[in-house]
Amino acid sequence: MAIYENIKLDKGLYSTGRGFTKELEAVDPSENYKGTSLEGLDAFERQLKRFDIKISGSGSDVIEKFFKTADSAALFPEYVARAVRKGKEEADILPFIIASKTNINGLDYRSIASVPTDDDKALKGVAEGEAIPETEIKVQSNLVKLKKHGRMLVASYEAIRFQRLDLFTVMLRQIGAYIAKSQLSEAVKTIVSGDGNNNAASKTNTASSGELTYADLVSFWNSFDPYELNTIVASPDVAAKILEMSEMRDAAAGLNFHATGNVITPLGAKLLKSSSVTEGSLIGLDKNCALEMVQAGGILTEYDKLIDRQLERAAITEISGFAKIITDASKVLEV
Repeated sequence: MAIYENIKLDKGLYSTGRGFTKELEAVDPSENYKGTSLEGLDAFERQLKRFDIKISGSGSDVIEKFFKTADSAALFPEYVARAVRKGKEEADILPFIIASKTNINGLDYRSIASVPTDDDKALKGVAEGEAIPETEIKVQSNLVKLKKHGRMLVASYEAIRFQRLDLFTVMLRQIGAYIAKSQLSEAVKTIVSGDGNNNAASKTNTASSGELTYADLVSFWNSFDPYELNTIVASPDVAAKILEMSEMRDAAAGLNFHATGNVITPLGAKLLKSSSVTEGSLIGLDKNCALEMVQAGGILTEYDKLIDRQLERAAITEISGFAKIITDASKVLEV
């Protein structure tokens, strides 16, 4: 009998801080299954196979299948976390605006930042005997503020026990989408107002109030030197104004938009639309050096409640915060 069929599953696998799947992998490494029919499955997926639980497709099982035994019930919180994580990834645009993601084990984190002056940004030659120009990196004065984002799962076990897992997964993915949007709102707030270390984004206005022209975008793009304006996050109304520009009717830009739904600007920056941005404004940034995301663990579930079928009020959350890296690498344009 294979190792994965003999593993004892219980709540303890969730309480170590490493994560359920990592604990399983330590006992039942995936590398041991190379060249077998189980190659490509991780330790959690092998446990689903062990208990013959199908979580997707028209032939998916009902929720009750997880609770046939005490061992299989221990898989339920990980299934929930994975479904929520999948929904978060599908709705998440944070990867397009963050330069670095830092995972920590506590709730206190102090970031570092560089605040170069105009003289520091200048590219100067160094003559013999002269001092080499310095780039100063400082520890920020204030801690990164971490916040909990999530939803309370409210449902009685009796009400959902006979529901198919593929349908329940859709519901869980919506929770993940909510977490993604909530985190994006926090990221936008940090870019615009700063992270508490006197580093709010500079703001400029278009030449004519209420109007956005190609010349305004060019001027905004030019203000980023020596950084690169490669990402724009715009409110829905401003995103529409950009798409209505005659420059956006360029054949290549139009073909890409109609074929893939991905929008580019005439300046080559990636255009993202978000209602988290204040109406009548857009945020421009160099995604390679503007923002850091800090996470304390991943998707967290109240695993003990889920295992014991106490779904009436089970929280699904993720703790995260944001810090600015280089202040001048992000700016706001108000229309």
